[in-house]
Amino acid sequence: MEVSNQSTVTEFVLLGLSEHPKLEKTLFVLTLLMYLVILLGNGVLILVTILDSHLHTPMYFFLGNLSFLDICYTTSSVPLVLDSFLNPRKTISFSACAVQMFLSYAMGSTECVLLGMMAFDRYIAICNPLRYPVVMSKTVYVPMSASSWAAGIAVSLVQISLVIKLPFCGDNVINHFTCEILAVLKLACADISLNVIIMAVTNMIYLGAPILFISFSYILILVTILRIPSAEGRKKAFSTCSAHLTVVIIFYGTILFMYGKPKSKDPLGADKQDLADKLISLFYGVVTPMLNPIIYSLRNKDVKAAVRDLASHRCLPQ
Repeated sequence: MEVSNQSTVTEFVLLGLSEHPKLEKTLFVLTLLMYLVILLGNGVLILVTILDSHLHTPMYFFLGNLSFLDICYTTSSVPLVLDSFLNPRKTISFSACAVQMFLSYAMGSTECVLLGMMAFDRYIAICNPLRYPVVMSKTVYVPMSASSWAAGIAVSLVQISLVIKLPFCGDNVINHFTCEILAVLKLACADISLNVIIMAVTNMIYLGAPILFISFSYILILVTILRIPSAEGRKKAFSTCSAHLTVVIIFYGTILFMYGKPKSKDPLGADKQDLADKLISLFYGVVTPMLNPIIYSLRNKDVKAAVRDLASHRCLPQ
């Protein structure tokens, strides 16, 4: 990504938690451990969905994509966060900041769309099971996944291209762990109204549309499940979508909490609110991707069986 404009700023300073040094070492250890769990958990999920022929279905193909997405998303930001905990003054070049913003925004947007695709897969599997092999054939679910990635990358290219064209000629201190796009926009020495409007519109599309689609899909799924006469049948049907529903609630619930909570009007509480915002952002960026493989492993018998089979083969002497 080529970055060139009339900025006099060549690098940014990431403030992170430099004002709370006592928290940095503790959070460094916790974040590092969670990042390792993310790499291990999602890596294992990708491995079993590739190696186990029983998991070569649309649902597990989407799950493999979600795991790879979580690895890419956290890797685009967590190393920077860990470095900020160790260095009292962490700097990042303008170009590196643009690349990090692009990757984070692209991965986040892609996950919003991908979760909607996964909801459609669960809708067809439960509401139209006889047509499932035809509707969700390989010629359908592969392009669905590819379109999720394409949509996320495209919107990120547009957003970041608009940001890097802005002049940055004054303050270069980003009050965040990473190059969070809104925090960077605030440093521009130009009118950012157009950027904010475009971002608001795209966020409504990439957040609002999938939420509505997922909600509508699960209303139909719930109606179908309630029509199943036996309790065992209802339980089995719900178990096929419970993991995805849990991931959706955590993912969107955290986003809505981050951006929907009211701002404090008390100037004396600004520092505490600022710290809370940063910690919530860290939770969203690390804890959610860590929970995804755990949720799917605990709530899915096929995944648990595939992981056990993989572990037993690894442990057997050659």
